[in-house]
Amino acid sequence: MNKLRTYLIWCICLFATIAVSGQKFGYINSQKLIQQIPQVKEANAQLATLQTQYEKSIEDRAKGLQTKYQALLRKQEQGEISPKQYEVEAQALEKERLDISKAQQEMQQNLGTKSEALLKPIRDRISNAINEVAAENGFSYIFDYSLGIILYADESSDVSKLVQAKLGL
Repeated sequence: MNKLRTYLIWCICLFATIAVSGQKFGYINSQKLIQQIPQVKEANAQLATLQTQYEKSIEDRAKGLQTKYQALLRKQEQGEISPKQYEVEAQALEKERLDISKAQQEMQQNLGTKSEALLKPIRDRISNAINEVAAENGFSYIFDYSLGIILYADESSDVSKLVQAKLGL
């Protein structure tokens, strides 16, 4: 029984070795590649500008709310407002705070949507270039070195320069 098991394991290893030996592997560092694409820098600059505008708007609204809240507290301390008026105005300020919080969430969603709209065509272009390089050079697999999955790779397997050429970089 043990001899049969050993023989089966040996056969599986042999067939696996034969199957893998006919395949060609390559790798690429996508993070380095992305940093070299001018459109990525432009997209990131647009996103940073948009984020700054959103943050300024939210910050201005928050400062305005803080000012209103301090004015309401001052009125209450000086007895210029009835408890009922105070409660009504405090509820209005709380509603405004919730509106600001909602606007902040919408800002994050808008930034995500804009980022996807700007970067998806670039990612698609990179993916197409990688696929073309793989097809033209007979690679069965191309791995992404930047993900940290590859522990060792011979530099001759690096297809980054081929992809850069395909992208015109």
